[in-house]
Amino acid sequence: MKANLNLGRIAGIKILVHWTFFFLIAWIVFIELKHDGNAGRIFFNIVLLLSIFACVVLHELGHALTARHFGIRTKKITLLPIGGMASLERIPESPKQELLVTLAGPLVNVVIALLLYIIIPVEALMKSNFTETFEILMSFSFQNFLFYLFLVNLGLVLFNVIPAFPMDGGRILRALLAMKISRVKATKIAASVGQFFALLFLLIGLLYSPFLVVIALFIYLGAFAENRFVQHLDVLKGHSVEEAMIINMTTFDPEDPLDKVVNTVISGTETNFIVVEDHKIKGILYLEHIIGNSNKDVLVKDVMVTQFKTVKNTDPLNDIYNIVFSNKKAFIPVTKEDKIVGVIDAINLNEYLLLQQKLAF
Repeated sequence: MKANLNLGRIAGIKILVHWTFFFLIAWIVFIELKHDGNAGRIFFNIVLLLSIFACVVLHELGHALTARHFGIRTKKITLLPIGGMASLERIPESPKQELLVTLAGPLVNVVIALLLYIIIPVEALMKSNFTETFEILMSFSFQNFLFYLFLVNLGLVLFNVIPAFPMDGGRILRALLAMKISRVKATKIAASVGQFFALLFLLIGLLYSPFLVVIALFIYLGAFAENRFVQHLDVLKGHSVEEAMIINMTTFDPEDPLDKVVNTVISGTETNFIVVEDHKIKGILYLEHIIGNSNKDVLVKDVMVTQFKTVKNTDPLNDIYNIVFSNKKAFIPVTKEDKIVGVIDAINLNEYLLLQQKLAF
């Protein structure tokens, strides 16, 4: 089963909905039924939820299209129960560019809120007494729908400017700090601030709301991951692929029987293999495919994967970091003058990182 539902593309960017998002809709239906909500209430709240996430998509498109202006592609935008995530191919190293890309998202919500403020009589609602305002807002009218959407967009702005990764506020803080100090130090400070907020949300959540506990975990892990990511890129700066690649490897011919591969797996430590014919890379053999077909009388060419990426031995390790770690099955052939000279994967790159970090101290 695919984890994401593909909604198509906007401005060439794939829009995906993670399967867990549908639990949020189910939860709304459950809560309404529990409180004797009728079909009208359920429909109102579901449409409001979908409209909120449409605003989230626009927020993420703000990031993505501003990043495109600086030559940075966005692979996809994924909608999760806790919000959206634009998968930029990289974060701008220039603090000014990062600041602009980050601010673009909340500014989209500010524009939406301003438009809704003009459309709906917000001031009239605010001037009414509490009882009248409460009675008006309890009805399921189109005006109330827009008012709730107005409040949500204000909330999205306020929530996103909290100075904590992975929210926009954490990146804004990092960008501002990086104008004065190194990116690594700026990230470390911003990550520490984020983890402080995570602890604060955890304590409040334990007392009042389990949802805040989830947000606290999300913030803490996001801050930790961002700090580690920037530290890794700093360690890899100036190093090339040939320094970290595996050079002692076994290759197979497409016409080799799979039994030969199975025997190599059993007798050694290698699990994935490159398939080569006439010095040209023809495919990759992954362990799961080898095991899944080990009881069949088949050839390597029947099992190998023919769609794969390659990198050059002179490519900077910084540039291929995301390629290696964004794919769970990343096993990437390394070429020199179109001939295979090695391979690089997540395990080997992690080992190289650990060694370089030790050498730095």
